Amino acid sequence: MTVAEIMTELQAKGSGSIKNILLKHGVKEPFFGVKVEYLKVIEKKIKKDYALALELYSTGNADAMYLAALIADDEQMTKEDLQTWAQMAESTNISSYAVPWVAAGSRYGFEMGMAWIDAKEEHIAIAGWSTLGGLVALKPDSELDIATFRKLLQRLSQTIHSARNREKQAMNGFIIAVGSYVTELSAEAVTIANAIGALTVDMNGTACKVPLAADYIKKAVDKGSLGKKKKKKKLKC
Repeated sequence: MTVAEIMTELQAKGSGSIKNILLKHGVKEPFFGVKVEYLKVIEKKIKKDYALALELYSTGNADAMYLAALIADDEQMTKEDLQTWAQMAESTNISSYAVPWVAAGSRYGFEMGMAWIDAKEEHIAIAGWSTLGGLVALKPDSELDIATFRKLLQRLSQTIHSARNREKQAMNGFIIAVGSYVTELSAEAVTIANAIGALTVDMNGTACKVPLAADYIKKAVDKGSLGKKKKKKKLKC
């Protein structure tokens, strides 16, 4: 499929009602309002295509950008590709899910995530924390820099309440990821999550809530899934 063919198909599958919902959740124009389930239908037809993913993402259309992440060949992504993607990721579904999962699956996830968390632009910082959270979910603990992740937890214990709005949500997600997937740091993550307590995040009138990180980690422990890594990249929104 060509970019033109895909864009035509996306436009045909767009929904005004879905678009209105996504707008409230921080997805920015231009986009058609295509359900993720249909994007995955297209993904199955294309499978992996590095060059096509770059072309789709460069359109700036949020539906196409999300599809680009689904078909991206993570291992072929360069640092320059990832940086461009992070800079363009102004929609919440792209900064929180699409870019981080591609970055986490690439050779440069840790490097890029660590750089992005200090970005002046909130959407890039969100991509950074979400990328690092994705890394701990995918990589064996033996491949993680445990000392650095411990320092990041300690950093958040001091800074999360003064962070920017959606950035706080991404930071909270990072704490949950470390507490759920890194056995050695789980107890520390719970202690820090309890000290942080509830977070105030403006969800733009939607029903979404920021979960208490300690409660979320406890669910992983209770289910017996503590430390069990994800085997396959999964995007959700």
